[in-house]
Amino acid sequence: MSDRFDIIETPLQGLQLIQRKPLGDSRGYLERMFCQSELAEQLKGRTIVQINHTLTEKTGTIRGMHFQYPPYAETKFVMCLKGEVYDVAVDVRADSPTFLQWHGEILSAANHKTLLIPEGFAHGFQTLTEDCEMLYFHTAPYHSNSEAALNALDPKLAIAWPLPVTEQSTRDKEHPMINPDFHGVAL
Repeated sequence: MSDRFDIIETPLQGLQLIQRKPLGDSRGYLERMFCQSELAEQLKGRTIVQINHTLTEKTGTIRGMHFQYPPYAETKFVMCLKGEVYDVAVDVRADSPTFLQWHGEILSAANHKTLLIPEGFAHGFQTLTEDCEMLYFHTAPYHSNSEAALNALDPKLAIAWPLPVTEQSTRDKEHPMINPDFHGVAL
């Protein structure tokens, strides 16, 4: 048990919410964003090899739903540093009992939550405010030939995005809808 993090299970096995616990006083607070030793169980022997930071300016924007195939499948620790987002993970693990089911959480600077997205999940989010900054810790580097995605607006996923979609990249709009040939990610 950590004095800096509470680990909360979600309905999708392996997908966890990490509640960060800032230590504060009249000056403000100190917050541990990540700790290799305290989160060793979640890392399963892997290490963080890449950290990414994004800024999404417009409310209602959707980014995603991205994932990578092995050997570049990755676990991600995702947090919001500024603003508020609806963060979503979709189970794309082959033979999973929750295959193609999704789970969403509100992440914000104010609520100090991190979504731990394990290998075999697609990830995306919708901004609920302007100027959202996200920080991602990855256990595998980005590898373009291993990258894949689901269409965030696919009716087969039926993700309940909280706001009307205001913007998506051309690339994200063009991600394919799920077809019968998609059998998921074999880990």
